[in-house]
Amino acid sequence: MNIFDRIRLVRKTLGLNQVEFAKRVGLTQTYLSMIELEKSTLTEKNIKLICATFAIDEDWLRTGNGDMFASMSPYEKELLEVFGKLTGDTQEFILDMARNLLKRQKKEAIDSAGDKKHD
Repeated sequence: MNIFDRIRLVRKTLGLNQVEFAKRVGLTQTYLSMIELEKSTLTEKNIKLICATFAIDEDWLRTGNGDMFASMSPYEKELLEVFGKLTGDTQEFILDMARNLLKRQKKEAIDSAGDKKHD
């Protein structure tokens, strides 16, 4: 299996078609198709984008050594796989929800730290 095969495997593992996968990393479907067919070069920038966007271990993508997903808990892996299978609208909704939860969590941590100072 080469890097081109591993890119296809990432896409299929995440349950994404070429259009969805390409859009998430800022490529065209045609270019992604050419990469998967080994008819186009794969740039360093695109390797880094794929790894960063989908939490893929760069060494695994390049060489096949190690695990596909970069040091992730089983929960993170499952969440990423499920997330990839959701529609774009649902993904946006989940991201908005997660951002709001993170803001709330940070606010609670700040409030809690402030309460401890006053004790």
